[in-house]
Amino acid sequence: MFAAAERRLHTVTAEAYDEAIPDLRSALLSAHFKFRESPGSVLVVVSGADGAGKGELVHRLNEWLDPRGVETHAFWDFTDEEREHPAMWRYWRAMPGRGRVGILFGSWYTRPIICRVLKQQKRRSFEADLERIVTFERMLTDSGTRIVKLWLHLPKEHQRKRLKELEPLGRLGPDDWKHFKRYERFRDVSRQAMEHTHRPNAPWLIIDARDRRYRELSAGHALLAALRPPRGQRGGARSKATVKRDYAPGPARLETLDLSARLRKGAYERELKALQSRLSSLAWAAREVRHTTVLVFEGWDAGGKGSAIRRVTQAMDPRLYRVVGIAAPNDEERRHHYLWRFWRHVPRDGSFTIFDRSWYGRVLVERVEGFATMPEWDRSFGEINDFEAQLGAHGITVAKFWLHVSPEEQLRRFKERQRIAWKRHKITDEDWRNREKYPAYLEAVEEMLDRCSPPSAPWTLIAANDKRHARIAILRTLVERLEQALKL
Repeated sequence: MFAAAERRLHTVTAEAYDEAIPDLRSALLSAHFKFRESPGSVLVVVSGADGAGKGELVHRLNEWLDPRGVETHAFWDFTDEEREHPAMWRYWRAMPGRGRVGILFGSWYTRPIICRVLKQQKRRSFEADLERIVTFERMLTDSGTRIVKLWLHLPKEHQRKRLKELEPLGRLGPDDWKHFKRYERFRDVSRQAMEHTHRPNAPWLIIDARDRRYRELSAGHALLAALRPPRGQRGGARSKATVKRDYAPGPARLETLDLSARLRKGAYERELKALQSRLSSLAWAAREVRHTTVLVFEGWDAGGKGSAIRRVTQAMDPRLYRVVGIAAPNDEERRHHYLWRFWRHVPRDGSFTIFDRSWYGRVLVERVEGFATMPEWDRSFGEINDFEAQLGAHGITVAKFWLHVSPEEQLRRFKERQRIAWKRHKITDEDWRNREKYPAYLEAVEEMLDRCSPPSAPWTLIAANDKRHARIAILRTLVERLEQALKL
């Protein structure tokens, strides 16, 4: 890939550059202003050889765009906070919202390439990282993000010359000369990375960086093409196209639950005390070894999620956990990929985060209520599995609970909420509307259970007609999962 960039020196004269820049800047600003109404975003990844002018190019792109619609993020060493999260957490936080441009100086490519060059990573692991990047970029482009990946290339002798020029100016990074000594290794590994991740939805543009003017014009035109809508596309309406689904429903899992299960008050109180005491000890043990836990509570309206969560949190010191209640996304959240708001809540090492409803709203309420198109929610099963796999790869225990009640028990609880004044706030018109769509929700739940229950993050189905039985089942499962994870 680099051979073509080295075949001849690409240069632009000062006169040609000065003549082209006014038109390019005018076109970029015009396209940028129009892009604000776009339902998508543009993400510019600036990578390449040390000394190739990556920082200068980032400054130039910012100069050419409206600063109110662009966000720039430079990624270098991991901070302590970033080390205590899955690797992609730092990048998700930097994703631009709808109608905005994000420029990344350093990206998800940096660490895999450097680790492979320094032989800190085996080839198979490196290729697995690259495949995860392909999946990640596909997820972004499927949701409307246009990715511009720029690789600024320098032949070896030109890089040596550039580093010598920058050194007396104090503009070299601490590892630039160390990397230069491995020039061939960096070239070969970078080529492998680009060949593996060069896809139609997110292609690489290799730019000969020997000439500053050529570098800037090439990058500017690539950005301009991304800001303009594809030929034949108008506005930003979501695609109405349908896709053929090859999903075959599996056996109904909710039907296997014994909803008649009951627990007497005396037995409940004894087990509750013992399990909460054990959970308290495990929470502190997890804190000691920096083990993280994510709990997901889903279920039917009035299924008892809130009261079950309270029995979990009662067992833990408030400093060890956080409860995140998920409602309809706000304006800022709607401007991002649906997983963005959940990545922001991934906890630091050694703590618990409890989700009262979660990312599964994408394949439940958004599916049933038509807030997501069928292609959108259908591909979300794979996206959710990938998200949870990244949590697991970081060592996070993911425990997911579905609280199942019969339609008859749900109706009884709805009426009780209407009758009792201090419970009345729990019942809404939306609850009644959802109840009318029970068959559609049931179908969605069964598919969710079937397609999103890997061994590392399985669903635990809770028979919740009896709240005491449900709470004990949840606590017991959580204690067992933590004992297994902590090897206690």
